[in-house]
Amino acid sequence: MSQTINMNINGQQIGPVEVSDHTMMIEFLHEKLNLTGTKFGCGAGVCHACVVLVDNEDGTTSVERSCISGAGYFDGKKVRTVEGHAKTNEQGEVSELSPVQQAFLEHYSFQCGWCTSGFVNTATALVEKLAKNPINKDQVEKTVEDALQDNICRCTGYVKYYQAVKELILKTPGLTV
Repeated sequence: MSQTINMNINGQQIGPVEVSDHTMMIEFLHEKLNLTGTKFGCGAGVCHACVVLVDNEDGTTSVERSCISGAGYFDGKKVRTVEGHAKTNEQGEVSELSPVQQAFLEHYSFQCGWCTSGFVNTATALVEKLAKNPINKDQVEKTVEDALQDNICRCTGYVKYYQAVKELILKTPGLTV
């Protein structure tokens, strides 16, 4: 069976497009939209390399696993992938990285890079949440650990990811009190 879906991805309206009921979101992103930054890691929703962001109508952002979620689940939703964070110029070239991407680059947070898109999306959701609900500075380390704990890095690059996010939160006005 198939279904017709519509969604907004990285600010662009997609659809209506017909997809099989068995099409996972990561497959839809890769095969139909050529958005290959979202990585297929474990295929079981455990490693979080495949996570995308969903901007909910209530103003919150959800981190959703795309390897175990069918494309139909995202029908009518506003989705952001790792490709949607950086600013681009008129030619479509990256002109400025997002604060999270820049922090990861400055800290050399990634080794092989397979898990990076998941970390970028999860950390972006955290930073956006803190912009609405700042935390005390003494809670930053635990908050970062709690937010990123589901993301798996097989190269054991956790320390640099965590340090980058912690530093970004502490240096960004309005995220802490």
